[in-house]
Amino acid sequence: MNRTGPWRRLGLGTAVAALLAFTLFPVYWMVSSAFDPGADHRGAAVLPEGVTLDHFRHVLDEGDFGRYLVNSALVGLGTVLLAGLLALFAAVAVARFRFRMRTKVLVMVLIVQMVPLEALVIPLFLQMRDLRMLNSLLGLTVVYLAFSLPFAIWTLRGFVAAVPRELEEAAYLDGCGWWRMFRSVLLPLVAPGLVATSVFAFIVAWNEFVFAFVFLQDDGKYTAAVGLHRFFGQYSTDWGAVMAGSTLITLPVLLFFVAVQRRLSAGLAAGALR
Repeated sequence: MNRTGPWRRLGLGTAVAALLAFTLFPVYWMVSSAFDPGADHRGAAVLPEGVTLDHFRHVLDEGDFGRYLVNSALVGLGTVLLAGLLALFAAVAVARFRFRMRTKVLVMVLIVQMVPLEALVIPLFLQMRDLRMLNSLLGLTVVYLAFSLPFAIWTLRGFVAAVPRELEEAAYLDGCGWWRMFRSVLLPLVAPGLVATSVFAFIVAWNEFVFAFVFLQDDGKYTAAVGLHRFFGQYSTDWGAVMAGSTLITLPVLLFFVAVQRRLSAGLAAGALR
């Protein structure tokens, strides 16, 4: 057993290294091509010819990519705030209160999560048209909110249900009202789950392409995912601009994840234990 230990560790290390290389190579290819001065005429390459910022200047100045990033940020932050607020109150309702059709409501939440997004493009388009919310960032935020809420409600329900009722009753005995109890007792305990659902909602809103492409007609209201599509031509593709735009799209998600990764890890671990 001891003789085969080093070989097993070597095999495990090799497997981990191969997995990391397979996972990180597309990211390396994207970043290196974004800085490669020859990527615009010969396409993306594994080894860049040099380092340049021309692709980023072209994307931000001529491609107006900064406006698209701002639009995506507005939609993403709006989705996160609304999804977190509504999902938290809905999770408290289904976890703490007893009402008719409570189980059916939870089942319907799961069913909505199982519907393919592509099957909802036409119905949602017609509904947004009737509500006069087409070609608006608010309408797109409402659509992303509808897709984020089922997962957020179901996830937060487990965190709320895991909080002992005795803590709430002790707060009531100390003279707290429901809102004071919610703010001082329940909210801090479910905060890790709220962070986990916020990350999911932000990623959905930031990376989504189909609904943004269908619902937005004004060039000035495009999100970053749709704006990136402009660099793909009918007969040629500016790969330097595409890779630079892809790098700019990736950075906010990475920074957001780094900012909340401690609470996210705590939330996922707590959810697994519960």
